[in-house]
Amino acid sequence: MFYKIIISGFALLFLTNCNAQKEIKSSEKVATKDKINKNIEGKIIYFTEGENKFLEEYQMNVTFKNISEDSRCPEGVTCVWEGAAVANVEFMGTATRPMTIPLATTENEGRNYHKSAFFNGYTISLVEVNPAPTAGEGAKSLAGKYRIGIVITKGGEDSTMR
Repeated sequence: MFYKIIISGFALLFLTNCNAQKEIKSSEKVATKDKINKNIEGKIIYFTEGENKFLEEYQMNVTFKNISEDSRCPEGVTCVWEGAAVANVEFMGTATRPMTIPLATTENEGRNYHKSAFFNGYTISLVEVNPAPTAGEGAKSLAGKYRIGIVITKGGEDSTMR
């Protein structure tokens, strides 16, 4: 009987510790996201897959074509590499031809992944891709359901991309 009480006590301590660690991790995520958003000069502009918007303040038409790759680590899984999602976004200025620019969730020169690109005197940065893949269904089930967030700021190499 005495051993059952000791084991139950350790189990209770273990579960309490796990919950405390989860709370710390979620508050760290919120703080990190707030920090990222404060560092962004412009506002986040959201697009659903296939959506087209004319952004009058930038004098450009933007279309979120699709996600060409989503190798991000599924939620609830431990991975060796965080993976990346690559969004194909088409930009067209009032005096330019359309240009499809791949924007990634991570910077990786070796794989030609870039979080930001330059178009028509603006720097365009991918800041969000949702939803994240899940362990059960993976990224294939998300086709057509993606939503991205981009930020457009003045400045950058004129009419070029990396």
